[in-house]
Amino acid sequence: MEVDKPEQESCPIEFRLDPASGVPTYLQLVQQVEQALRLAWLKEGDQLPRVREVVAGLAINPNTVLKAYRELEHRGIAVGRRGQGTFVRGLPAGVVPLRERAALRSGLLDWMRTARGAGLDEEGMAAVFEDALRDLRSGDDGVVA
Repeated sequence: MEVDKPEQESCPIEFRLDPASGVPTYLQLVQQVEQALRLAWLKEGDQLPRVREVVAGLAINPNTVLKAYRELEHRGIAVGRRGQGTFVRGLPAGVVPLRERAALRSGLLDWMRTARGAGLDEEGMAAVFEDALRDLRSGDDGVVA
């Protein structure tokens, strides 16, 4: 899943689709809005791309975009304003304040530089990260005695 931050300032995000992902199109749009909020590319009050812009840009059915925006409304993330468009109303779960996110990102970049210095490539770093994430989910700290 990818979402782009476009060059122009008219809309904070630009949707992209991955037909091979197996994820329904409307859910890809929902996930991209949530990701843009997590990355602070979108914030409360920002307007989402207009339905007709998304339809023209992605060549998809308008009902697909409307379904995605309804799902965002159901999740409390967006609100539609008749004649004006759809706007960000709230943040998804798991969004931390910008200052904390910046500190976490900095720490992760430090770890990645250390991993690269140890000889790991991107795939190796991703494998270590996914393994640690699995341990975190299972409650195992992953430390070998």
